[in-house]
Amino acid sequence: MATRKLSNIRNFCIVAHIDHGKSTLADRLLEMTGVLSKRELREQTLDDMDLERERGITIKAKAATIPYEKDGKTYILNLIDTPGHVDFTYEVSRSMKACEGALLLVDASQGVEAQTVANAYLALDANLEMVPVLNKIDLPHAHADEVKEEIESVLGVDTANLCRVSAKSGLGVDTVLSAIVDHIPPPEGDPDAPLKVLIFDAVFDEYRGVIVFVRVIDGAMQKKMKIRFIGTDRAYEVIEIGILQPHRIPRDVLRAGEVGYLVANIKTLADVKVGDTICEHGAQDVQPLPGFKIPQQMVYCGLFPRSASDFAALGKALEKLQLNDSSFTFRPDNSEALGLGFRCGFLGLLHMDIVQERLERESGIDAIQTAPNVTYRLKRSKTDEHEFINTPGSMPDPTVIDEIAEPVVRIAIITPTEYIGSLMTICQERRGSIMSQEYLSKTRVILTYRMPLAEIIFDFFDKMKSITRGYGTMDYEVIGYEVADLCKMRILVNGDEIDALSMIVHKSKSESRGRALLKKLRDEIPRHQFEIALQAAIGGKIIARESIKAFRKNVTAKCYGGDVTRKRKLLEKQKEGKKRMKSVGGVEIPQKAFLAVLSIGDD
Repeated sequence: MATRKLSNIRNFCIVAHIDHGKSTLADRLLEMTGVLSKRELREQTLDDMDLERERGITIKAKAATIPYEKDGKTYILNLIDTPGHVDFTYEVSRSMKACEGALLLVDASQGVEAQTVANAYLALDANLEMVPVLNKIDLPHAHADEVKEEIESVLGVDTANLCRVSAKSGLGVDTVLSAIVDHIPPPEGDPDAPLKVLIFDAVFDEYRGVIVFVRVIDGAMQKKMKIRFIGTDRAYEVIEIGILQPHRIPRDVLRAGEVGYLVANIKTLADVKVGDTICEHGAQDVQPLPGFKIPQQMVYCGLFPRSASDFAALGKALEKLQLNDSSFTFRPDNSEALGLGFRCGFLGLLHMDIVQERLERESGIDAIQTAPNVTYRLKRSKTDEHEFINTPGSMPDPTVIDEIAEPVVRIAIITPTEYIGSLMTICQERRGSIMSQEYLSKTRVILTYRMPLAEIIFDFFDKMKSITRGYGTMDYEVIGYEVADLCKMRILVNGDEIDALSMIVHKSKSESRGRALLKKLRDEIPRHQFEIALQAAIGGKIIARESIKAFRKNVTAKCYGGDVTRKRKLLEKQKEGKKRMKSVGGVEIPQKAFLAVLSIGDD
């Protein structure tokens, strides 16, 4: 049966850079259409996670169904609010698959930013109709006409249907609702065809199991219907379906073109594959819809409990976290220095920070986090196969390695022109090579560099913000692997190798990195009763050394006058004691020392 346009439905998402007002605009749309009353509304209504509200960022994409009347006709607007941070781009791409259009939101005082560009290209790739919206036009330093030109010249988006709004005060928001109906195309689908449903997200609820967010493409899904997930080949009975406003409102049926949720007694998130297609159980030859790229973990770190008895509790806490975040992975790990723990994979540094903070808040476990590192690809001698490693400890002997490749990113930095020189210097120090330099306006420029991911995961973002006094923004995407002259740098404390402090570095930077790290460790590790030697080594060669002096009691204080041999005898006795203590004593390394690795930039 042929598909037909479902003229009273509009499915759209809001895409923008961080802090340009996506969630605030969503609040105004919900308020102006009467979905939520003033009493029910709070700032960032769709951001229901405590961390989202505190940091003022969106982490998980959210959906809401908004009824809207125009020219005597009622329209159903399905809004999906998306994150703006680079680490959560996968959430944005998932949401776009369920939409036909996007509101491209730009701050009238800040202009086009790095993540605006990235998200606009994602929307263009997904063939979405874009409606440009200028927000914060009531600010005294807004320059709307300049920003309008930037949208046209940088993004190539037609601004004929541009909406000028203030999401905070509600000024002009009614024009946005009208533009959604006029310029975003209705979805296509056949309500009478066999059932075909796209899964665009899923969350775990302690009482209901997995709640699946869906967009019905063809057919209709009803309560008590038997359904099958094509990707995982699992069958379930529909217990509840409904729409989101933004709280869940049960319905008996969801028809083609509609967005809603599904509860079917699904026990774990692993049973649901985002991007999968749902069909009716028993239906044959149903072609799955094009799915999503599985999010690729790019940053890894170790999490170890302070007390060995907390290992099982940490494992349970990580399992619980993974239920609500399928892009976070973990597996058991063992460290000679820290004992049993877990190796965790994240999409980026903010993702890592969010997971660790949620772990502390929700489970109260005090964990030691090791320095983050990226995934390397290596090829052994006498073999054509590649293997991937994400810990320095798993790197084999250099004699059996043919080549090591590291992930490389394309990084785009948007900055005021006066900071170009300083930014170019820091990018070149981090082994970056310039790809392009493009002026957005007389005062702002976009610099595009090719750079190893390992060089930006520590403190590059902080340095960039510091250089540009907070005005610079950046976005990056991984573009592949590149062979480089890399080696494993081991850190020895009192002669013992601390595997959690080892790192994979470029040979040209190994000595300066090693020296900087040892100086940090010297400040962080407390003094003991014996001298502690800190060494950085590559293979069997020591490339840097620092010492932490011992506490020393003045044992000759009581010797006033008399033969010098009395003093010598007491000093020799002290020396022997220190030597014996050094051979049996252990060095206590605090958590701050492991985190010191994070702040060893090229100062």
